Amino acid sequence: MGGRYGAIFLLFHVLTVLLTLSEVGSQKSKPCARWCPANSSCVNGTACRCAPGFNSSSGEIFTNPLESCDDINECGPPLQVSCGRLADCQNTEGGYHCTCIKGYELISGATTFRNASENTCRDVDECQQKPKTCKGHICINTQGSYTCQCPPGLELNLEDPKLCTDVNECTSGRNPCHNSTHCFNLVGTYQCRCRPGWKPIPGSPNGPNNTVCEDVDECSSGQHQCHSSTLCANTRGSYTCDCRQGWVPKPGFQNKQNTTICKEIFPTWTTPPGIKSQSLSVFFEEVKKMSKNFNPNFTQESMRKLITSVDDLLKTPSDLEALDLTSRHRIATHLLSGLEQILRNLAKAMTKDSFTYRSPGDTELSLVVQEQGKGNITVGQSHARMLLDWSVAAGAKKSGRTVVGILSSNMTGLLANATLNLDSKKKAELKRRLKGPVRGVQLKLVSTVNSVFLSNTNTDKLDSSVTFAFSYPNLSEQESPPRRELICAFWKSVSNGSGYWATSGCWKRGSTNSSTTCQCNHLSSFAILMAHYDVEDWKLALITKVGLALSLVCLLLCILTFLLVRPIQGSRTTVHLHLCICLFVGSAIFLAGIEKEGDQVGLRCRLVAGLLHYCFLAAFCWMSLEGVELYFLVVRVFQGQGLKKRWQCLIGYGVPLFIVGVSAAINNEGHGRRHRNCWLDTKNGFHWSFLGPVTFTILCNAVIFVITIWKLTQKFSEINPDIKKLKKARVLTITAMAQFVMLGCTWVFGLFLFDEDSQVLTYTFTILNCLQGLFLFVLYCLFNKKVREEYRKWARMVTGNKYSEFATSTSGSGSSHNPTQALRPSECGM
Repeated sequence: MGGRYGAIFLLFHVLTVLLTLSEVGSQKSKPCARWCPANSSCVNGTACRCAPGFNSSSGEIFTNPLESCDDINECGPPLQVSCGRLADCQNTEGGYHCTCIKGYELISGATTFRNASENTCRDVDECQQKPKTCKGHICINTQGSYTCQCPPGLELNLEDPKLCTDVNECTSGRNPCHNSTHCFNLVGTYQCRCRPGWKPIPGSPNGPNNTVCEDVDECSSGQHQCHSSTLCANTRGSYTCDCRQGWVPKPGFQNKQNTTICKEIFPTWTTPPGIKSQSLSVFFEEVKKMSKNFNPNFTQESMRKLITSVDDLLKTPSDLEALDLTSRHRIATHLLSGLEQILRNLAKAMTKDSFTYRSPGDTELSLVVQEQGKGNITVGQSHARMLLDWSVAAGAKKSGRTVVGILSSNMTGLLANATLNLDSKKKAELKRRLKGPVRGVQLKLVSTVNSVFLSNTNTDKLDSSVTFAFSYPNLSEQESPPRRELICAFWKSVSNGSGYWATSGCWKRGSTNSSTTCQCNHLSSFAILMAHYDVEDWKLALITKVGLALSLVCLLLCILTFLLVRPIQGSRTTVHLHLCICLFVGSAIFLAGIEKEGDQVGLRCRLVAGLLHYCFLAAFCWMSLEGVELYFLVVRVFQGQGLKKRWQCLIGYGVPLFIVGVSAAINNEGHGRRHRNCWLDTKNGFHWSFLGPVTFTILCNAVIFVITIWKLTQKFSEINPDIKKLKKARVLTITAMAQFVMLGCTWVFGLFLFDEDSQVLTYTFTILNCLQGLFLFVLYCLFNKKVREEYRKWARMVTGNKYSEFATSTSGSGSSHNPTQALRPSECGM
C-alpha cells in the first residue's frame, strides 16, 4: 500500500510542475507593459507589480501608468516589526534592519539584526574604548553612554570648560577634617594633619582625611622651650611659660608666652658665705616666705613687710654684734645691694605711680614710677631728698616705666669702725689745711644710710650730677675744731664682699646744723659722716721713738744692774727688777708693732695688743707692789718686812693675766680694734679692762705717795733738826720725783687726756712716759751710792786697773742695819 500512495504523490507533484511551467509559458508569451516605474516589475502588458518593500497608492499591483512604487517604512507607525529593548529600527531602501542604541552593541559584534529574537544588545564601556575622548578629564561610563568629569579635587574652569582647576577644599567648606586637625590643601586633594602641639590619637596616622588628633603635653614630655626662669604650663594644643612666683618678666617680655624670660623680684638671698648668724638666717627665711607668697596685686604690702623685717634685724641686739668687723661689713654690703635690687623689681610691679612708707623703726622708703618724662624730678622723704634728671633715671631705655627710689635705713651697728678712703685731692687739701699728713680718720655716722636705686643700673659714671640733701639730728660738733668736719661719703664694695667709705666723685655743697647738701656723679649708698682726722705730729712721733729707744737702753742697764750688783739685792730690788722687765718688754713691743698694717685687724695686731695689755698691766701691778714696799719701809718700818717674793710674783704676773684672760673671753674681738693702732677697742667699754686697773693703781699709789712724803718730812726733822731748809727741800724734792715716777703717777696725765688736740697734756704725757726708763735708771742706779761704786769697780776692771780689796770691804762695811739708813737718798734710791 505504501507503493501505491507513493506513486500517487509523485504523479501529483509532476502535474503541479507542469501546470506551473505552462502558466509561466503562457505569461511569457503575453506582452509586458513598458511603463512600469522603478522598484516594480511587469505583470502583463497593462499591470505592474511593486518590488518587495515598496508599495503604490493602489496597492502592490497597479495598472495606472502614473503611479510609482514608494519605499515602505517598516519602522514607522504603525510599527510592523519589533527589534526588542535597547535597539532601534532603521528603515532602508526597500527594507529595514535593527541596530543597538548608542552606547550598546551586539554580543556577536555585528552591527545589525532583523528582529527581537536576534537582539543581544549590551552596554558599551566607552571610557575603555575611547581613552583620549576626555583629554585629561576623568571618563565616567554611564548606561549606554559616558561623561567626562574633572578629577576629585578639581573643577571645570568656568572660562574654559575643557580645563580643570584645583578646588581648595580647606576654604570651600567641603573638607571633612576633624576639628582637632588642620586642613592642608594639595593639588586635586587635601590632607588632615595634626596642628603643632597635637598628635594623632593611637591608631590614627597623621595625614589621611579621617585623622583625629589629641593634645601633646609639652611640659611633661620635655618638648617645651621655656626659659629656666619660668614654669611650663600646658594648654590645649600648646603651652605657656609662666614666671615663677616672685618673678616678673624682663623688660621687653610678656608673661605667659612661649618666649617669656623672667627675673626674680626676691633674688635668691642667703647668708653670705662663711658667716654664721641665727638672726640672719631667720631674716632670709622670712624673705623666702615673702617670695613664695608674692602677689603683684599686693606689691606695696610686700615692701612694708620687707622693710619691717630689715628693722627687726637691725634694731634688736643679736649675734651680729659678736661678729668681726669684716663680717659685719660684708653683711651690710650684702643687705644694701640686695635691698636695692628687690625694691627696684617690686617698684616695676607696682600699679601706682608713687609710694612712701616710714616704718616704726624709722626706716623710710620713697619711690616714683611713671613713664619717662623730661627735665628734673625730686624724690625723697624726711631723711633725704634727691634731685636728678629723668634721662639719668631711665638710662638707655627709651620707653616704658621708669623707677626712681631712695631707702633710708639705720645701719650704725653694722657699719661701725668702717674705714674711710680719702681721694688724693682730699688728702692734699687736708694736709695743706691741717699742716700735716693725715694718718687716720675716726668716723661717726651722723645720718641714715641712704640707698638710691633707678631703672638705670649703669650708674658708676653719670652724664649729669645728682644733688642730695641729707637731714640728721642737730649736731653740737658743728662748731668743731679744724680736725673735725662733716663729709659726704658713699659705701663702696670690694671683691671679698666687704666695703669701706669713700669720697671720690662726691662733693659737699653746704651744711647747716641739721642738714648737708652733696653732689655726686655716681650712685650708691650715701651717708653724712663726722670725720675726726688724726694728723701726724712729726715732733711728737720723734719724741716717742727717741724716748722709747733711750728708755729701752736704760731699762736694760737697770735689769743688768739689779741682777749683778749684789750689795743692793733685796725685796725692793726684786720689785725694781720685775718692774723694769715689764716696762722693757712692753716698750719694745710698742716701738716695734703698735702701728696697724692696713685697715684690717689681723692676728699680728691682736697679738701685739694682747701683749701690750698684759705687759703694761703687769708693770702697774709691780708699781703697786713698789707702793706696798715703800709703805712698809717708811710708814710701818718696825711692824713688818713686806710681802714675800712668791706673793709678789703671784700678784705681779697673775693678776694681769687674769684680767687679760677674762676680758678676752668676754670680748674676743676687743684686742687690736683701734682706728690706726694695735691697741684696745674703745667701743663697748673694752678699754676699761686696762684703764680700770690703771686708775685704781694710780689712785692707791697717789695716796701712798702723799703718805710717804709726809712721813719722810717728819723723819727728816726727827733725825737732824738742824738740817738746812734748802737741803731738806732739795732732798724731799728728789725723793718726791723718784717716788712719783716709780709709782707710775706720771700716767695720771693720760687719764686727763680727754681731748687729743690738747698739745700741753699730749706732750707732757708722751715725754714723761717715754722717758720712764731713763728716770728709773737715774733714780735707781745713778743716785744709789752702792751702784755707783759697783759701776766704778766694773769700769776699773774694763780699763785694767786693780780694784782694792780694801776699797771693796770698806764699801761693803758702809751698810748698816740701822733702819734709819734706809732714809738716805744715796742708798735707797730716793
